[in-house]
Amino acid sequence: MAIGVHKSNPAGQLVRDGHWPKAKPDPIYLPKDADARLQAWGQPHAGDDPAALRNRAIVALFLGTGITALEGRTARREDLQPDAAPPYLRVPAHGARDTRTIPLAAFAVPILTEWCVRRRTLPVVGDLVFSLQASGEPITDMSLGKIVRAAFLAIDFEAQEMSPRVLRNTYCRRLLLAGRNRDEVSKLLGLASTRTCDRIRATIDAQL
Repeated sequence: MAIGVHKSNPAGQLVRDGHWPKAKPDPIYLPKDADARLQAWGQPHAGDDPAALRNRAIVALFLGTGITALEGRTARREDLQPDAAPPYLRVPAHGARDTRTIPLAAFAVPILTEWCVRRRTLPVVGDLVFSLQASGEPITDMSLGKIVRAAFLAIDFEAQEMSPRVLRNTYCRRLLLAGRNRDEVSKLLGLASTRTCDRIRATIDAQL
C-alpha cells in the first residue's frame, strides 16, 4: 500500500471476519483403553536398543507422573528413584512452582528401573535422566514431541494434538477417575489453582 502496489490491505476483510475463540478447546487425553495400551507399550521389551528403551522410559515417565515437557527434559538422575519405597520422582522448584515429590505409577516402575540401570552403562556426560547425545545435551522439545507422537501412533491413537501435554492430561484424568480430589491432583501437577483439574473433571462429568 505504501508504494502503490495495493489500494487496500488484502488481509483486511479476513481480519474483520475473524473472531477470537470465546472458550478454551476441550483438553485432549487418552481414553482409558488407549491409556492401557500405552502403559503396555511402555514396558521393557527384549531386544530394545538404548534409544528404544529410552523412548519407552520417556513416555512412561510422563504418563506415570504428569510432569511438564520442561520438567521431563531437565530431570536429573538423583531425582528419579524407581527403587525407593515407594518409587518417586522429585521435581525441583522452578518459576512459581515449589519442589514436589511425585509417586511413580506402578506401570512406570519396570521400564524406569531398567533404563536407570542401562543409563549407568552408557558413555553419556552429565546427570540428566534423558539425553539425545553422548555429550549429555538435553532432549529438544521437537525430539520429545516426535518420541511421544511415535508412541501414540504405535498404539493407534491419533488426535488434533499429540504432545506430552496429552500425557499430562491423561495422568490428571486417571487420578480424578480414581477418586483423588482436585486439590491433591493439582498439587501433584505443580499447579497453584484447580482450573486445569476442573476442565478435565468436566470431561468426566460429561460422560456420566
